[in-house]
Amino acid sequence: MQSIFGPDGLISTTHPEYEHRPGQIQMAEAVVRAFEQKRHLIVEAGTGTGKTLAYLVPAIAAACGSGARIVISTGTKNLQEQLMDKDIPFLQEILPAKFRAAVMKGRNNYACLHRIKRAETMPVLEGLDQIDHFDEVFRWVTKTDTGDRAELSNLPENLPFWRHIDARSDTCLGQQCPDFEPCFITRMRQRAIDADIVVVNHHLFFADLALRNGAYGAVLPDYAAVILDEAHQIEDVASEYFGSQVSNYQIDDLLNDLGGLKIEDNETNRELTRISARVQRYADMFWISFREGRGLEGRFSLAPRGISPTVREGSEADETSALPANALTDAYHALDNALNRLETTLDVLKDAPADTESILRRTRQLRFDLNFIIKGADKKFVYWLERRGRGVFLRASPIDVSGLLQDKLFEKVPTVILTSATLSSAGNFNFIRERLGLDQAEEMIAESIFDFANQAVLYLPRSMPDPRSPEWASAAAREVIKIVNATEGRAFVLSTSLSGMNDLFERASPELDYPCFVQGSASKGALLNKFRSTPNAVLFATSSFWQGVDVRGEQLSCVIIDKLPFAVPSDPVVAARQRYIEDQGGSSFYEYSVPQAIISLKQGLGRLIRSTTDRGVLAVLDPRLRTKMYGQTFLQSLPPCRVTSNIDELARVFESGVFRAIDRSVITRVP
Repeated sequence: MQSIFGPDGLISTTHPEYEHRPGQIQMAEAVVRAFEQKRHLIVEAGTGTGKTLAYLVPAIAAACGSGARIVISTGTKNLQEQLMDKDIPFLQEILPAKFRAAVMKGRNNYACLHRIKRAETMPVLEGLDQIDHFDEVFRWVTKTDTGDRAELSNLPENLPFWRHIDARSDTCLGQQCPDFEPCFITRMRQRAIDADIVVVNHHLFFADLALRNGAYGAVLPDYAAVILDEAHQIEDVASEYFGSQVSNYQIDDLLNDLGGLKIEDNETNRELTRISARVQRYADMFWISFREGRGLEGRFSLAPRGISPTVREGSEADETSALPANALTDAYHALDNALNRLETTLDVLKDAPADTESILRRTRQLRFDLNFIIKGADKKFVYWLERRGRGVFLRASPIDVSGLLQDKLFEKVPTVILTSATLSSAGNFNFIRERLGLDQAEEMIAESIFDFANQAVLYLPRSMPDPRSPEWASAAAREVIKIVNATEGRAFVLSTSLSGMNDLFERASPELDYPCFVQGSASKGALLNKFRSTPNAVLFATSSFWQGVDVRGEQLSCVIIDKLPFAVPSDPVVAARQRYIEDQGGSSFYEYSVPQAIISLKQGLGRLIRSTTDRGVLAVLDPRLRTKMYGQTFLQSLPPCRVTSNIDELARVFESGVFRAIDRSVITRVP
């Protein structure tokens, strides 16, 4: 690794942005040992460590040396694309070992040739304005090699008709499909089978893990080791894929595809039309019980047998449970009976079209998932409802995924490497080990190349009201105005909630003489481009800008966090995890809430220092860093930068360019 990453190594002579990074070499050597000894490894590698190349080079060496395939799973599609478009081509060019790499995304990212052909004769467009978009997609499908939706960069991100033409698994006909050979999924899988390195994202990886050894087989080709980048996201993603989900969209899509079946027998056609109308009628009755009242968007708990959503702290009563429990039960049974009639009719269909088997399989799975969620009998799961726009989603999620991950991943795969810029809290990995069920693993915190003591200052206001008090909002806005004026804009103002973000924007932006942008006014990519290209800009945003966002240089010189990012206690999944810990005799606050919030805070503050030449201000407005005992744990988990409560010092950060070097212990002595 020294001969590759060292000052006189291979990368130093070939990479235009090479910097000697001792932490990168330490991490690469640890990854090599994990592969050689077939052990698991946890690595926290902060921004600037160069962790991507630090795990890629050993992974390539291991794959080429053993002939075994290695999977790299990332937290986002953006990181997938960075690996495939930048890092891997660079290594393919400079490394003596020749290797092949392939990317796999979730099936709904790819177009389905069969469904697109069917869409020409079926109503899938919701308005005339979509005709041009559909025509462009149709022309693109005849030219593309991958069928990947990401290639349609000039079309809107949200194409309403895309779900009618994508290659999702529940509509797939498999080898019975007339387009099986030219199918984009078939081609993607073949490229992955031929590859030494396969790059996926967490959603696809855990979808595969949940299916392995089951009735539907695996999604990914077999692999000998896996590297999980952005591993702090694993618990939430795994919880999603080891559970069940039903939505109103699923039933709509099922009936839409049922209507497209080409059946010659007129009597059978009439019978299926009657059944379809019955399913639609009872589905409408069923879903309306979750839409009535104020129709608040968000996540709410479902009691066994279906309803009684809990209410967020501080919000008005939610009227989703307008139907009494027995009325919901009746609506569910009516829908289930109609689906059963559909299943029975399709099952005995003679000379059925190829699409029939897919619709029959989906109907059975839909009935199973509905039954599991509505009965809510398994106490190891939390049952909850999510409303997004016109969508209603019923979900069942395992409360604790540690046993599942231990059984399905850590005991089955010889080498699993977990890495992220933020995995530790209070200097240890106890939290992540406990949440993921990772008992046996080497661990390390890779040394960062950044000199935080000389590149950053942490600003904590001297006096702030409690974040739950009525005075909080106006006091927070005043501090934001003072900080942004001191840093001459160039700031991210990150809130822990959408309402908090909007309130801060409405209060502070009219008082600022700098260009202000707010999340939601444009797409994430468009907002980032605006921020980067607008001098002295200020961006107000929430959690989606806390990670995976890279703005280098003085354009981002200040990151302001409004509150400590504790998970919302009324969120049904969070509440269930906390109850589970308490039932086991633990403290959910100190064992779950505090370490989880520390990792989230480190992600948010990590937006500031992205290179050795960056410098700037980190600001946390929450007074609990000072007033609560656990505040010291937060401070000790942050990079060792200077702490101040003097607003006048912030402007001097950019005048002097260099802070006096200080000992890490200073961070615990808050003025």
